[in-house]
Amino acid sequence: MMTDERLLKRTIVKEEILSQHLKENRTLRIYLPPGYNEILSYPVVYCQDGEEFFNFGRIATWANQLILEEGIEPFIIVGVEVNTKIRTEEYASFGNRFEAYLACFAEEIIPFIEKKYPVRRDPSERILAGDSLGGSVSVHLALRYPELFTRIISLSGAFYEQSQHIIALETDLSWMNIFMIVGLQEDNYATDTGVYNFVELNRSTKKILEERGATIHYEEKDGRHLWGFWQKELPAALMYFLQS
Repeated sequence: MMTDERLLKRTIVKEEILSQHLKENRTLRIYLPPGYNEILSYPVVYCQDGEEFFNFGRIATWANQLILEEGIEPFIIVGVEVNTKIRTEEYASFGNRFEAYLACFAEEIIPFIEKKYPVRRDPSERILAGDSLGGSVSVHLALRYPELFTRIISLSGAFYEQSQHIIALETDLSWMNIFMIVGLQEDNYATDTGVYNFVELNRSTKKILEERGATIHYEEKDGRHLWGFWQKELPAALMYFLQS
């Protein structure tokens, strides 16, 4: 990555919203691109694990580089922060806060951002991004709110059996476009709910999605279930959707 000072000069705003669904405040981090102008309109990337996408994924620096050096159209990033202690309860389809989280995201966070920032409102201009359970909850958000979300970046998605079952209930996913990547060294990964083979989970989920007509960009590469792997893959994932 370039250490050019222009790439490190980032505008990141913090917002806080009170969620009626989650009965608590939720912090958002918003990246505004170089040359940001309120009278323009921008594509938008919504990230689960917002804090980690900025701190470990270095998504703001990557965004600057793509915009300033690769000629990508400027875009806004919204990182939705999560309390890691209850992350599984919100992101996993079997979690006790899952329904409330989906509702908060679609019915509270999206309207808040769209009222305050000049983001485009067409589903083709909105991207959901997440790692591990953040990848699977992004798919579930799209399934629940297809009028809002059709484009998903899944970095080593945690597509557990319950998630696969929910996806398999769908009959037509021709409207969905998903960028999936998984690391080949993720075949025996311990989580707070068990040990999983993420390679097999992603392969079988890809098959379920394909059978229902989804558009999929799928890759397996050397890599572990860590930000060290995902960070390097973020630029290609973003360019997949943002390159005109």
